[in-house]
Amino acid sequence: MLQDLRDHCDAVEQCYEFMLAYAAQGLPRDSGSSSGEKLRGLLGRAVEAVSLLPGAYEAAISQRDLQPVDKHRAFLSVLTRDAGDALAAMALVLAQPAISSQLVDNLNASIHLRSLLTDLFLIDEIAKVSQSSVPNNIS
Repeated sequence: MLQDLRDHCDAVEQCYEFMLAYAAQGLPRDSGSSSGEKLRGLLGRAVEAVSLLPGAYEAAISQRDLQPVDKHRAFLSVLTRDAGDALAAMALVLAQPAISSQLVDNLNASIHLRSLLTDLFLIDEIAKVSQSSVPNNIS
């Protein structure tokens, strides 16, 4: 479960890093460019990952008995809210017929996406520590 959680975090982080580069290209639309095609693929993968994040974190809390449980459950509420807000913004951009560099720059600057990224950095570090403290035969 922790690996699933880390994989979802990685998908979002990879997409965000690519979006930073895409925003700097000054493209008026995504069609007709290899970076535009890659953007849609990464953004679609990130949208899927964000939709699965709260469930993966909840499963990790339960299955791995992450402690203190009440603190993890409280943070799950934060993650669920932030994921929902970021997901709405990301899905809106992905649904556009043309995705310009400026549109991606605006998404990158969105407080919703930034809040989610901050949550992911925190969760990813917790998952790393939790995963390394468990014997190798459990994942």
